[in-house]
Amino acid sequence: MSEISRRGMLGLGVGAAAGLGLTGCGTGLGGEPGEAGGNGGSGGGGKGPGKSGKPGKTAKPLGDGSTSDTGKQPKQPDKPRPLAAGETPPQFVVFSWDGAGDVGNGLFERFLKAGRDHGAHMTFFLSGIYLLPESKKRVYLPPNNAPGASDIGYLTDEHIKSTLGHLRTAWLDGHEIGTHFNGHFCGDSYGSVGKWTPKQWRSEIDQAKAFVKEWKTNSGWTDVEALPFDYDKELIGGRTPCLLGQENLLPTARELGWRYDSSSPGGLQVWPAKKEGVWDLPLQSVPFPGHSYEVLSMDYNIMFNQSQNSTQAPPANYPAYRTQATGAYVAGFQRAYETNRAPLFIGNHFEEWNGGVYMDAVEEALKHIARAKEKAKDGDVRIVSFRQFVDWMDAQKPDVLAKLRSLGVGQQPTGGWKEFLGAGSTT
Repeated sequence: MSEISRRGMLGLGVGAAAGLGLTGCGTGLGGEPGEAGGNGGSGGGGKGPGKSGKPGKTAKPLGDGSTSDTGKQPKQPDKPRPLAAGETPPQFVVFSWDGAGDVGNGLFERFLKAGRDHGAHMTFFLSGIYLLPESKKRVYLPPNNAPGASDIGYLTDEHIKSTLGHLRTAWLDGHEIGTHFNGHFCGDSYGSVGKWTPKQWRSEIDQAKAFVKEWKTNSGWTDVEALPFDYDKELIGGRTPCLLGQENLLPTARELGWRYDSSSPGGLQVWPAKKEGVWDLPLQSVPFPGHSYEVLSMDYNIMFNQSQNSTQAPPANYPAYRTQATGAYVAGFQRAYETNRAPLFIGNHFEEWNGGVYMDAVEEALKHIARAKEKAKDGDVRIVSFRQFVDWMDAQKPDVLAKLRSLGVGQQPTGGWKEFLGAGSTT
């Protein structure tokens, strides 16, 4: 049985998915890191990420000292404000990363640097067990699975330490730290996250948070610097493994005060709405160059459409794969930017599938969007985290959001934005 089949629900193009009844997968193929071994206010662009800073001397250790309260997060955009009558909405783009663990392949560092180079903020969905030493894996009690079980494995101690360093840098650079939960159980088995109850999701979340808040206790490392944030306050959203289980997750997410969830499969490029009081921010179908169907906006899904059950297709195919993947992301951006201005959500993994072409593609897409940002008026294009995006959404008037949601995929506002959102145009 192929690794893809073992891991469960897969990401196909929209046309193929409709025929086979499959949904997008938010997981890596040979695993996410560790399995193989061991902008704000409208009209103001805000402050782009800069070099990593140091938290102030007022840092307050929390709990066992694994985390700390260092005050307001650095490098955040200006406070968002409602759109003025007739104002064109910004084009938001969110790059997000599932797992967010480091295995020494340089990808975490690469995209932290890319964020600084291009004025981009991102969301890193951390798998909690990536901060739990494998020697302590039985501390993890996954619902409907054996103690310590995990479909993505555990990081080495060295890679836990490097992950901690990158997470620290990421937060100080203005990025968001969300959650990808823990053991990444997919498929249709009894242990799958798709079968978990709201109570079991609460257990999984509590453990994911504990592994972040108590990594010093679990590791015994007293010489490693604390994370510079309070995870109880930082954690406001996540993405489930393989985009499964959102229905039973949402009641728990709402109870915990989460502001968004990015676990819906097969979303469209339209303005989002809330589901059970939580912003529903799905990965989206974007044009797939050379095909009549569309593909989910995630590296894994593009890869599966190109090479199916192989992460190491013939190298002769890599240039075409890279061009096609880049084209999908760019086409999704251009379609929204030139029409309904719906936000674009892109999901990624720190993986080197098919020679690393998907990492090249997402960086090329980031560069393309950053160039559009430079050419546009200030604040017209914003590369933000999910937290920063929902900050903006929460600042908007309900009637304006309703108007935005009335626009379909690739639909331009009637009469242009000035007329569409002009005074007296909303209900």
